[in-house]
Amino acid sequence: MTLTRRSTLLGLSALLLSACVGGGGKFETDYTPVPSDLAKAWRLAEVRVSVPKTLVVSEAKTLLPKADIVWREDPLGDRHAQVGKIIQGAVLRGAQGLRGSRPVIISITVTRFHALTFEAELSNSDWGVHNVDFTAEVLDARTGEVLLPATRIRAETPAWSGARMKEARRKGITQKSMITNHVAATVAGWLGLGPDNRGSFSRQGN
Repeated sequence: MTLTRRSTLLGLSALLLSACVGGGGKFETDYTPVPSDLAKAWRLAEVRVSVPKTLVVSEAKTLLPKADIVWREDPLGDRHAQVGKIIQGAVLRGAQGLRGSRPVIISITVTRFHALTFEAELSNSDWGVHNVDFTAEVLDARTGEVLLPATRIRAETPAWSGARMKEARRKGITQKSMITNHVAATVAGWLGLGPDNRGSFSRQGN
């Protein structure tokens, strides 16, 4: 990294953090749990994920891009498709414990996927949020009957940056693995297949 770029990043980071003095924003993981008598009858047949093209993507090399989708760990390309693949894998993992007799489709619509830019991750302070929000609907796989109307799920979790994330990457931890693990745990909690993953936190970032 050149001296000029490093100085710019440090200056932006200091400006951001000074603006957040007195407390960061409030974020949460939240959902309405599926009634146990419903979920215990389901068996996962398919996970469908929609990432609407109306969601705005940013490739801006800034600390806090204004966009619905901010994702950098995959090569430059179709960010909507990349996000869809991450969410599908996470939901499949979270719902794998469904062992009932009625095959179901879990239909996901992503409404926000805002991870950290590399510029934000390289900042000296440990701050930032992985903002992942979506709706989930459950359908009968044979008839298409709606078994559970679309419900909003927020799966927001603290991100890591600075020295903490640098050390994490040395151990094989990435933004993708952190987001996937959190979304999977959130879906499992929503379906009653794992611990309740709901909670809130305050943090500097977006």
